[in-house]
Amino acid sequence: MIEVLKAILFGIVEGITEWLPISSTGHMILLNEFVHLDVSPAFYEMFEVVIQFGAILAVILLFWKKIFPFDLSMRARREKRVNRKEIWRMWGMILISTLPAVVVGLPFDDLFTALFYNSICVATALIVFGIGFLWIENRNVGRKPRITSIRQIDGKTAVIIGLFQV
Repeated sequence: MIEVLKAILFGIVEGITEWLPISSTGHMILLNEFVHLDVSPAFYEMFEVVIQFGAILAVILLFWKKIFPFDLSMRARREKRVNRKEIWRMWGMILISTLPAVVVGLPFDDLFTALFYNSICVATALIVFGIGFLWIENRNVGRKPRITSIRQIDGKTAVIIGLFQV
C-alpha cells in the first residue's frame, strides 16, 4: 500500500513539473533519492516512461483542438476553422527543434545518463538554471518579447530552441 502512495506522489510531482519550465525528469530523479520506490530498476525505468507519457498525454488532450492538424468535422463553419496551415507549420518547427537532441543526444545518451543522471548533478543544474531563469526574467522586466507568436519562429530559431533542450 505504501508503494501505491509513493507512486501517487511521483504522479503529482510529474504532473506539476511537466507544466513548468523546469525539468520534470530532474525532479523525478531527486524525488527517487528521498522517496525510493521498492521496485526493480527495470520496472522503475518503465514507470518513469509511463508516468511521463501520462503527463504529456494530458497536455495533448487539453490542447487537442489547437494542435491537431486535421479538420475532421464536416459541419465546421468556414469562419470558425483553425488555420490548419499554421498548425502544420508549428509541427514542422517542433520537428526541426528536435534535430539537435537527435544528433547530439542519441549518440551520447548512455554517456549523459552515466555522467549526469544523479542527484548531485541534477540538484546543481536545477539550482543554477533556476537562478539563471530568475536573473533573465528580472533583466527583461518591462521589455517587449521579441517573439509573441508561433508564426515568428523560423527554422534557425527552432534549432536554437532545440540546442537548449540538449
